[in-house]
Amino acid sequence: MAKKKFDYFNYFKEVSDLICEAADHLHLALHNHDTSTLQEKIDVMHEIEHKADCAKHEMTKYLAHEFITPIEREDIISLAQALDTVVDNMEDVLLRIYMFNVESIKTEVLEYSDVIIKCAKELNGVLVEFKNFKNSEIIKSRIVAVNNFESDGDKLLVDGVRNLSINPGSDKDLFIWTDIFEHLELCLDACEDVTDIIEEVIMKNT
Repeated sequence: MAKKKFDYFNYFKEVSDLICEAADHLHLALHNHDTSTLQEKIDVMHEIEHKADCAKHEMTKYLAHEFITPIEREDIISLAQALDTVVDNMEDVLLRIYMFNVESIKTEVLEYSDVIIKCAKELNGVLVEFKNFKNSEIIKSRIVAVNNFESDGDKLLVDGVRNLSINPGSDKDLFIWTDIFEHLELCLDACEDVTDIIEEVIMKNT
């Protein structure tokens, strides 16, 4: 009996589903911020991140023993790492809210979470189409949408830090919120990194 081949495209889609789950969880945690339940929310986020790690480890076990893959092995590894980084960055945001003992969430942070959840859903759409990237008529427009959301995040970062300078609080507050804004932006940067790799794969294979 022939050995069943691993479905790498399905793996990518499964991790993108976890990214959407992490984005939903981050969104709700920030919009319903409560320091008394924050540790529980971090635990839930960590479990999502752990699922992504486990999926990646399972995939690499197959990759180590397969000679023929649907796209280049290096691209599979790069894409797997990039997807994993998206979830890691979302977890990092909640960890910073916890470490800095943030008691209330700024409006700009809530706006950021709104963009992140939209970007994650669009990224999921990219991964749905990825299996048929040679014939897909919409994968490129979805990649552009992810890039646009990342640009929206750039503007939120600039505006958020500028508002901190215009309405200065303590040096501690400036440090804390600048750091949180930057880590929110990293979530969107990581989504764009995924689409950059996918664009390279498309160019090499079409």
